[in-house]
Amino acid sequence: MALPNWIESYGGRAYLAAYRSRRLVAHSAYLVMAAAGYALAYQIRFDFHWPREYGRVFLVTLGYLLPIRLSFALLFGFSTGRWRFVSVQDVLRLVGATTLGTAVFWLFARGLHFEPPVPRSVIVLEGMLTALLTAGMWVAYRTAFEMVRQLRDEGPAQRSVMIVGAGEAGNMLAREMLRHTKLRPVGFVDDEPTRQGLRIQNARVVGTVSDLPRVVRDYGAEEIFIAVPSASPAELRRIVEQCERCGVPFKVLPGIAEVLGGSVSLRQLRDVRIEDILGREPVHLTLPELASDLAGQSVLITGAAGSIGSELARQVALHGPGTLVLLDQAETELFYLELDLQERHSGLRLVPVVGDVTDVAVLGKVFREYRPSRVFHAAAYKHVPMMEANPREAIRNNVIGTWRLAEAAGRSGVEKFVLVSTDKAVRPVNVMGATKRVAEQVVLALQERFPQTGYCAVRFGNVLGSAGSVIPIFRRQVEAGKPLTVTHPDATRYFMTIPEASQLILQASLLPESRGHVVMLDMGEPVRIRDLAANLLDLWGVGRHSGRIVFTGLRPGERLHEELMDRDETTVPTSVARVKVVCRTHGVQCDILDQLPHWEDVLAQGSDSAALRLVEPFFDGQRGARLLSAERRARAPVQVDSRERERRSTGGA
Repeated sequence: MALPNWIESYGGRAYLAAYRSRRLVAHSAYLVMAAAGYALAYQIRFDFHWPREYGRVFLVTLGYLLPIRLSFALLFGFSTGRWRFVSVQDVLRLVGATTLGTAVFWLFARGLHFEPPVPRSVIVLEGMLTALLTAGMWVAYRTAFEMVRQLRDEGPAQRSVMIVGAGEAGNMLAREMLRHTKLRPVGFVDDEPTRQGLRIQNARVVGTVSDLPRVVRDYGAEEIFIAVPSASPAELRRIVEQCERCGVPFKVLPGIAEVLGGSVSLRQLRDVRIEDILGREPVHLTLPELASDLAGQSVLITGAAGSIGSELARQVALHGPGTLVLLDQAETELFYLELDLQERHSGLRLVPVVGDVTDVAVLGKVFREYRPSRVFHAAAYKHVPMMEANPREAIRNNVIGTWRLAEAAGRSGVEKFVLVSTDKAVRPVNVMGATKRVAEQVVLALQERFPQTGYCAVRFGNVLGSAGSVIPIFRRQVEAGKPLTVTHPDATRYFMTIPEASQLILQASLLPESRGHVVMLDMGEPVRIRDLAANLLDLWGVGRHSGRIVFTGLRPGERLHEELMDRDETTVPTSVARVKVVCRTHGVQCDILDQLPHWEDVLAQGSDSAALRLVEPFFDGQRGARLLSAERRARAPVQVDSRERERRSTGGA
């Protein structure tokens, strides 16, 4: 129902005038409440028969009371908030300010020796009544505002929403919806038995998560909001499965930190991502000492335009380095990264360098002109089948590039050098893994040659969402209406998110025990690619039972299962939970540094077969040969009967 035009006209003018002088209005209203509370306190004290001799005492002491009340109102910021957003925290501030004001007024009343004296009961009653009247005024204003806004809004609410989670996050989310949107919470579901039947923000808890399909249908919900920020990946996966059965859109409220900080907002709602249901709790490394470590320093990041390198650059930029040098061959991506960082950090000195890590002249210029004290080496060729077909280029970039960069860092007196490695460097059976294995050996060997520089390598698994990773590939296949191609029904991989990867790299640079070692993250259990594909089909609304998964056989250089440690490696815990240092039983192969000039000569000949012979000693020996033989057989199309094919394509056990 719309308001009459004359009400809108005069009401709008009055509101605009009040808005422009809202602080004066807030102060005046509070003083009126204080005066009314003081007068009412006298009436109650004398049973509404106010003795004449107290009239003069009331008027004189009111001149002291009102400035006291106004002073504490200013001190506690009553005029800075809007009454339509009043909350429990505002009421608590009101109680505190009123209590202190009452104590000060009591001191004045006792010290000035009024005759007759102000009754102590009046002083106490005044404080209580002033707080009660002010809080009532706030609540009345907020209620009236919301009623008027509801009358002004034409038509019903745009969408009805079912909220999963009747805790603090769900309550705050529903309140936000009612205040600022036309979204209407029609009910809650929660697995907590004691919450069943409760009414929250005028909506009831109508069932459990298992009841979600039924209650969505019964209450006509058009969307689902998941407000369980403390849910584990397994719990969230179960909720998502129920949401999928409902056939309506759903979004998730991520992160418990926002809830604890009282800042839940509709803007935080987003689609559920695969990392939310990855199967393990994401690792959040706190890096309070990073600011002091990077402040004012010159930092070099290679591969800066890549997925990990760009996130690393953003994290470093947050901590106030003096100079941030971004080195990459990808001109366009580097250009956009520079623009992004300039917008976010206008005072930061950014130096984009288009160049190759194997180019000695480029490296010499960077180290001479910018004198980096921290180097994060993320530049690498990483696609396994592609490097199988181009072994010479893989060795040139991943091995020679790492050697040239790390040696230049040592000669320039760099304090910390961190190499980004991979789990494929463990017992490698492909060219990419073998080159990263050699790169690890090179960096750790240089620790003995340049002891003033702290060298280390960081080893982790596949990075979700990085360029060329499985998630973007699957997404393109779904958007094109094609099936998801999985190499083998039993293939598994270790996964981590881009933020986890960048945090681990930065954490490795801070750990004193990482010097001369490989650092890795506890990544839980490996994930079957088949299960990952099925979960993605659920998230994207296709459904795991759609028959949209096909098995193509392993590609060249791929194997069924990756590993995090070699046979002669052990791990030692660090001061940071879930971060470990890898120690080798047989130490580091230091003579690799003497071989690398010869490797450069071989690579200059342009022969892939000659290049491949250079890294053959780093493959996993006889075991690697057996793996390669077995997995070549696995690369053949997987032959299954129709029933088995259906079971595998739907993600069955």
